[in-house]
Amino acid sequence: MPEHDQAEVLYLQIAESIAMPIRAGTLARGERIPSVRELARHHSVSLGTVVQAYRMLEDSRLIVARPRSGYFVAARPPRPPEPETSNPPADSMAVDVSSLAARVMQLAHDPGYVSFGAACPSADLFAEERVRRATSRAVQRHRATLTQYIVGSGDESLRRAIARHALRMGCQLDARDIVVTNSCLESITLCLRAVTQPGDVVALESPTLFSFLEILEDLHLRALEIPTHPRTGISLDALQLAFETQPVKAVLAVPTLSNPMGASMPPADRRRLAQMVAERGIPLIEDVTYNDLAEQDGQRRAVRSFDTTGHVMLCSSFSKTVAPGLRLGWVDAGRWGTKVARMKQVTSGSQSAMLQRAMADLLMQPGIEANYRQMRSTIAARVDEVRGLIAQHFPKGTRVTDPPGGFILWVELPHGTDSLALFQACLAEGIVIAPGTMFSATNHFRHCIRLGLAGRWDDAHRHALRRVGALAEDMSTLR
Repeated sequence: MPEHDQAEVLYLQIAESIAMPIRAGTLARGERIPSVRELARHHSVSLGTVVQAYRMLEDSRLIVARPRSGYFVAARPPRPPEPETSNPPADSMAVDVSSLAARVMQLAHDPGYVSFGAACPSADLFAEERVRRATSRAVQRHRATLTQYIVGSGDESLRRAIARHALRMGCQLDARDIVVTNSCLESITLCLRAVTQPGDVVALESPTLFSFLEILEDLHLRALEIPTHPRTGISLDALQLAFETQPVKAVLAVPTLSNPMGASMPPADRRRLAQMVAERGIPLIEDVTYNDLAEQDGQRRAVRSFDTTGHVMLCSSFSKTVAPGLRLGWVDAGRWGTKVARMKQVTSGSQSAMLQRAMADLLMQPGIEANYRQMRSTIAARVDEVRGLIAQHFPKGTRVTDPPGGFILWVELPHGTDSLALFQACLAEGIVIAPGTMFSATNHFRHCIRLGLAGRWDDAHRHALRRVGALAEDMSTLR
């Protein structure tokens, strides 16, 4: 590893080792943390490396320096309560969410609005120069591929890099079984097509990502929403009951940093889920797109790592963590791998070999872990700040998730607040939010909104968030 990359990784590791217990409450407000010299001796690093880590923690408002006294844990913003476990209807439902979702996404990417509507990281969160250099190298070394017709399941170098990357999630994949796709959503669509027929029932979290609902709608599948806890994820007891009482043909889940709740399933539940689907012979389509953004190693472990029967179909992309512009995803479909590979070829063919080589280059670089740590640190500080703003400026009784990573918050407003009316009121002031009705086939989350915090973040966004709270307060007062 180059010396500058190694130093970058070290200071980020040190910063993260202190930030995690502060956010968890293990290190309390006002508690003294080790001095620069003490920490440098403990980690066998230079004083400059520790100073750099402490500067990052100060910028994140996690610690404060007191003259001639040292560093101390800073006062944390107020912590609003978390939502309760969701309670969706017990029956499956047809889906119709596409029109609202399309409108929100269009407005969320309109530069004329201050947006909390999308979950797409802004360019400053990525290592843009690394991506540019990797792409330039690919063009120089593999320019002949621009005039070649590409066939097959993906470039061998990228599939090997993905298999190596999957080791971080505890998964030992055979590179030959990996299929490169346009996106994680294409991977999920292919998996659903491989294991279901129109009219079949698919179990999934509640609330769930609106894009999942759009796929179910397009494939004429029925959504069976399962109660979900904002911290631990989908209820396995409720899912077991669904297996016993409903004709479930597939499960679609995001065990790590689910969207929109940000829940992360405990490792024991991941093992149990793998066993449950194996016993019933039901495929689990697991989305691991956000695993690299989880704060703890245990939360990055995939359900697939516990799978011994091939019933877990693993789907992901790099659009949230490495390079959204390269538009590359992947899937290892387990026992349905051959069918998914064939469907991919007849549906959209192969991706650009040059872009695949660029992504392989990026994944194999030693600095990739430093990029993940930097993104996690930046976003965690922002999420902390936003939760504080919500506690101060949103109506009394508002509940907010506290995810262990990622850049999405699920906000439960007082019952009776209409998120669609709030959405319209925000639009009138040039602000975009995502109404809760986008994230369910039911009308169950009409009093909720999702806030995407990965875009730009500046004083205009802070002011806009206060206005969202004020508008919600006005609506709450009028009820």
